[in-house]
Amino acid sequence: MKADASVEQRFIAEVDAFDFVAQDIDAQLHALNDWLVKLDADLQATRFCPDGLHAHHALTVQVDALDALLRDSVPAWTQQWADHQETQALADRFDDEALLLVFGKFNAGKSSFCNFLAERFAAHGRAVQYFHVDAGWVVETCEPFKEGSTETTSRLQGVRLGNKLVLLDTPGLHSVTPENAALTQRFTDSADGVLWLTSSTSPGQVQELDELGRELHRNKPLLPVVTRSDEYDEDEIDGELVKCLCNKSPQRRALQEQDILTRAQEKLVAMSVEAGLLKAPVSISAYVARVEGQTPDALHDAGFERLYAALLAITEPALAYKRRKRAEILLHHLEENVLGYLQRDAVPLLAALNGAARSALALLEQRQEQLANAVWRGIVPTLPGLLDAHATAHDVKGLCNTLSQAIAERFSGDAQKLLGDYVVVPDGSLARIELDAHVDFEDVVAQRVREDGRPSEIAGVDYTRVHAALTDAIRDCVLRLAADAAQQCRASITRVMKRAERLDEVLAQHEERLLALKSKLRSESI
Repeated sequence: MKADASVEQRFIAEVDAFDFVAQDIDAQLHALNDWLVKLDADLQATRFCPDGLHAHHALTVQVDALDALLRDSVPAWTQQWADHQETQALADRFDDEALLLVFGKFNAGKSSFCNFLAERFAAHGRAVQYFHVDAGWVVETCEPFKEGSTETTSRLQGVRLGNKLVLLDTPGLHSVTPENAALTQRFTDSADGVLWLTSSTSPGQVQELDELGRELHRNKPLLPVVTRSDEYDEDEIDGELVKCLCNKSPQRRALQEQDILTRAQEKLVAMSVEAGLLKAPVSISAYVARVEGQTPDALHDAGFERLYAALLAITEPALAYKRRKRAEILLHHLEENVLGYLQRDAVPLLAALNGAARSALALLEQRQEQLANAVWRGIVPTLPGLLDAHATAHDVKGLCNTLSQAIAERFSGDAQKLLGDYVVVPDGSLARIELDAHVDFEDVVAQRVREDGRPSEIAGVDYTRVHAALTDAIRDCVLRLAADAAQQCRASITRVMKRAERLDEVLAQHEERLLALKSKLRSESI
């Protein structure tokens, strides 16, 4: 036995009785705005300054890129929030009406769907008013939506059904024009619930499910509607076989609905979205219902009884969303344009910066050793000449002064070659060569017998002890200098890493705080 139109009548009566009780969300709005102010302050406090790194250092380039992102982030999301005001104006325009976004890829039958529901409301004596949105203004029109097999919606348009329900018909989800697709997403925040329309000829496309996940993240009720759920069948008319379009069987519809539901749930799980937010799909054929005169039986067979029942089921969550919508719109902005912007752009830069910093530390160990070896190899070969020059006068102090100056000059040049990316200030005291007081040149006396038999003395200078002592002193000196220079470089890298670590902590803390605010907002509206 087929049902009469009681579900349709009940649905329209429910729409007439919608109660838009205002919810006090000032506290939530204040908390969300405080979150943004605190984030801005924390970001400014963690701005990077590459002290000790020259401009051409690879880390400096990365630090500058990250710092520029933090510097420019506030103007960027401020502009995005300003762009949202057109969306907010649209939402305010329909403050006393439930707003359902009709969402789906082009050629999903959105315009036909809206026109059909408008016909049904008119059939029950309810006012129907079509309109379109032009530069944020609502322009009323008496023309129903154009219907066709190609994309016919080039602008956001809608229809009021009675006094309490509005359907927004959008340009296609995967529109043939980028402007249409952008318009669809731009006004998504205005809706209190979403009807996802997908044609039975190619239902539940993966790219549509990606966009579906975005809406479910926003915790709006979403009902999948399988349109054009009909097929050609042969019938005998006046003795001739004629092909006619008829409803798909309940069994075929059930199989298709289950397939869409299963694949959608799997996709949402993969996207870390609660699959339970997805409502069970319903199948309809507006075409067959029209052809068969929109009788109660025709509406039932075309799936509209089930559609109305499903719409009734999402009424309460849609109204609950509407009551907190101002806070939700701000929350979405903070999640997607503020924190999402930082997570999308800043986090990869932070990861790259940390990786580069660790590589720089590892390379620094090699450079420290190379620097000490370079200075050693440059100074030690000069030692014999310096010893000869100071041996006659036994001038150990002068020798040490000359050697200290040579080491300082040599170190400065080699440090520039090996650590030129860093700002290194050599400690002059570390280049000083000083020997113990007992280390000195030693006189050497050699005896031989002349031809006349008389002995004679030939005096010389032995600097073996001085050479050995200086060799040890030079080694210690260059090792100290190289270690000090490397430590200065290491400190510069460490400062960058600590800043990066702090920024990571800031983003994690604010993400956790925003999740808590979102949970509180939605739990208090139940």
